[in-house]
Amino acid sequence: MAGLERKTAIVTGASSGIGAATAAALAREGARVAGGARRVDQLETEIKLELDVTDQESCGRFVEAAIGELGGLDILVNNAGLGLGRDPFGESTEEDEEMQLETNIHGLIRMTRLCLPHIRDGGHIINMGSIAGRQAYENAAVYVASKFAVRGFTYALREDLLGRPIRLTTVDPGLVETNFSRVRFRGDEEKAKAPYEGVDALRPEDIAECILFALTRPLHVNIDELVVKALAQSSPVRIART
Repeated sequence: MAGLERKTAIVTGASSGIGAATAAALAREGARVAGGARRVDQLETEIKLELDVTDQESCGRFVEAAIGELGGLDILVNNAGLGLGRDPFGESTEEDEEMQLETNIHGLIRMTRLCLPHIRDGGHIINMGSIAGRQAYENAAVYVASKFAVRGFTYALREDLLGRPIRLTTVDPGLVETNFSRVRFRGDEEKAKAPYEGVDALRPEDIAECILFALTRPLHVNIDELVVKALAQSSPVRIART
């Protein structure tokens, strides 16, 4: 297995949920981690830096500062992402659409472009997708579209990187109990709790362990895709609840 000792990593959206769990797991395995988030005060990484992936200047400042602190880059985890609302598309707003597209697609692409020149041989890019990028479900058209785009971009980037010693993985989780629903439902706690009721959902640490698995395979092995669901979930909306 490839170890993570003395490796350097950038994790976006590292202040909570899967991002925070992944950053902690990387550090536990010996990597130096630069975490980026808008809520810098909630970061627990060795290097804490402000990052808004929807803002080109913020991304540029972040990458310059992170690479300066790390001295180079081995691992990029493009984790920042969000969903807004569960309404029919006809009730969508331009503001919500742009926020999801800017965060989930443009931010991920932008960070990849900015970081790629700094990734050393043997490096690895992890793109956080979703099972929503594999199977559409109702009342989430823009979020679903954004995650299909992440998968398509990852496929295309894999072609562009072919022959270079840089690995690339997309991770597509199902129902993970994080603050994702709290953001999606704009702080409505009752609505935010509903998706996780009556089901043993995945935890952020479960996804972090899957990411570690991909990162620590022998260097000639590329885990192209990881699809991870709770045992009680078969599709984005089919869940066996107790």
